[in-house]
Amino acid sequence: MSNLFRKGRLTSVRKDVTRFTSSVNSDKMILKPVVKINQAHIIMLIEQKIINASDGRAILVALASIKDMRKKIVAEDAHMYVEEEVTNSVGHVVGGNLHIAKSRNDQVSTAIRITLRENLNTLIESIVKMQESIITLATKHVETIFPGYTHLQPAQPVTFSHYLVAYVDALERDVSRLEEVYSRVNQCPMGACAIATTSFKIDREIVAKLLGFTEILENSIDAVSARDFILETMAAIAIHSVNVSRIVEDLILWNSLNFGLIEIPDEFASTSSIMPQKKNPDPLEVIRARTGNVIGCFLNSVTILRALPSGYNLDFQEVTPLLWNSFEITMEALDLLSKLLPNLTIYEKTLEKPVFNLITSTELANILTRKYKVPFRTAHRIVGALCKLVIDERIPVSRITPELLERITHKSAGIPLKILVEDLKSAFDPMKFVEAHSTIGGPSPSRVKKAIESRKERINSTRKWLTQTRSKLVEADASLEKAIKVHTIESSV
Repeated sequence: MSNLFRKGRLTSVRKDVTRFTSSVNSDKMILKPVVKINQAHIIMLIEQKIINASDGRAILVALASIKDMRKKIVAEDAHMYVEEEVTNSVGHVVGGNLHIAKSRNDQVSTAIRITLRENLNTLIESIVKMQESIITLATKHVETIFPGYTHLQPAQPVTFSHYLVAYVDALERDVSRLEEVYSRVNQCPMGACAIATTSFKIDREIVAKLLGFTEILENSIDAVSARDFILETMAAIAIHSVNVSRIVEDLILWNSLNFGLIEIPDEFASTSSIMPQKKNPDPLEVIRARTGNVIGCFLNSVTILRALPSGYNLDFQEVTPLLWNSFEITMEALDLLSKLLPNLTIYEKTLEKPVFNLITSTELANILTRKYKVPFRTAHRIVGALCKLVIDERIPVSRITPELLERITHKSAGIPLKILVEDLKSAFDPMKFVEAHSTIGGPSPSRVKKAIESRKERINSTRKWLTQTRSKLVEADASLEKAIKVHTIESSV
């Protein structure tokens, strides 16, 4: 227990109890924000004439000297550490006023929000870098035919570029969610104190502005007890982790010899200790596992917070490390993937494998409907019967003739059909299939080129948002530093 609390309501606390409840280790993440909060708070107290200028100056000077936590400290958290450091520096009479009109309850929520703002910006930038690495790869494969899958079965041909753009879009939604979260994180609880604000005539707006918040979190009970901003952040990161895990799962599967669609670079693989032929995608498998840890952190946090009473509860401090852990895991994964993706090898003649012979079958049904006026459900039955014959008798696509299709049509649908050879060949040509699918959002090279350009524009918009957001925080830091200098110099004159 902090020395500042002794000889009051409690005489002493067991050291093992203090260690058990201490949040010092995780509080290292929020030490600088805690110092910054105290600086802004003292400036407000001076300007509101709640403390005199000379005392305020002494406290500000003491706060400026706090750079990090000592290895061995008595205080149970960063807030009491800062207060003890200030009191040791300026004495109890002056330092004892540092905590006027504030509580650890509003401080900790504010400190988490300040740190969280920085982490959100860093995470968004990491996602943008991954989007850019995907775009770099997509630009090279606009005309690379690639199998699309449903139910893990070959479905229809697309281009590898079209597949990649799908994940650029998924990541864009992740960014959008995080930007929305940022707006709710960027609300200042300071001035709420323990739960009921204070009878001192403080100005909450001054503190909020100096700390770069766009608004105050008005209701004092909500301000100290709300942790939905953490849950919302972790939910957005968990959703992002699902998207990342799906990308990783595709890469792991397609890199396997069973699929043989891509190959990951040697520097992102390992070999077996006993089987010399192996090339294992170990880093991708670790990412796949750790995305589960991120989801686990979210579920753990929901479980902790789900049934807490209103007001502040120390249960809250068990959630914060889970939040920081989620960021650490996610940003490490993004960094690795952003380096891996541009160096993938794509096997461009994949669709020549027999397993993909019938991957354009849908287009044959479309041609029968569009050009030969066969009802689509009938055309579907005809082509399905053809596919069954081809699979059962292992007939190469090159041996499918108009006459064979005519016999199948008569047998399965009881109607006559005369199809041109060129229509039959066109139906089984993967490139023509892709080129014909030029609807908005389709895989045709012309559409994908436009999609890539539009995604570049969206990525640039996100980068502009990041620049503006960070600039506002830099401006707030500059205002705080200026105010510190003003009050330090003025009170010393």
